[in-house]
Amino acid sequence: MPPHPGPYPPSYPQPVRRRRSGLGFLFVSPLVPVIRSARRRAEAVFNRPGAGHVADRLVSQVQLWRALAGAAATLYLIYTYGADEGWSGVANDGVVKLLLAPLLLIFTGPLVVLGFIRYVPAEHRSELRSRLRTPLKAVGWYVGILVGVGLVLAGSALLLKQNYGTLVNGLVALALLLGLIWLLPFLLFASAYAARYAFNTSTVHAALPAVLTVVLVWELTVCSVALEGGLPPGPPAAQWCAVLGGPVSVTAVALWELRRMRTRYGVRIRT
Repeated sequence: MPPHPGPYPPSYPQPVRRRRSGLGFLFVSPLVPVIRSARRRAEAVFNRPGAGHVADRLVSQVQLWRALAGAAATLYLIYTYGADEGWSGVANDGVVKLLLAPLLLIFTGPLVVLGFIRYVPAEHRSELRSRLRTPLKAVGWYVGILVGVGLVLAGSALLLKQNYGTLVNGLVALALLLGLIWLLPFLLFASAYAARYAFNTSTVHAALPAVLTVVLVWELTVCSVALEGGLPPGPPAAQWCAVLGGPVSVTAVALWELRRMRTRYGVRIRT
């Protein structure tokens, strides 16, 4: 008997191939390179450690485990005692904090940086001030992307409301809105990197990001309580753990990081 031309004999069942969802793949696939491009650009702008930056793998691991433990504790408290606006409110609160963190750094960070420079010995102050160019460029990038997103949204709304040139205005508005496909991921990644690396302030001094992180986490805590109108649901112990657990643990890790930089790498704020 001649061999069967197919890969399997006729008596064996043919394998069933799963078909990808054409509609979902059609929309998601083109977005992947766009999101990757936005992430790479945001990282290139907002993660530029200077020559004095200390790359300590143990510190990064401790920070990661602290973040995971904090997220797990937050989810447990929400699951046990609930949230005022449910899980959607939790997600919205996360996005608000992500966008609020860089803005707080922009408005209050200069005061911290100036106080930091004032605190160091006088012979090092001019050198630290000369290193402010990189953080200022990062701040300019972030303000520019915020203004860009605002202008795109405002321009699109204005064009769509015009009563003349409807087709042309609609096409221009569509082109502007398509630009948001890259701008919005870039804004989110830029916010995360700007908060994580404190607008590249390690180029000024290796200890500055840890100091700014402590200030930022307490500012976010105060803003969160003020925006939510009080403490989260639950018994008093759970309420205070939910409010103070994050900033206290971040402060403890930052102080340990500063001590480790001083004892292991010789990085000192004052000699």
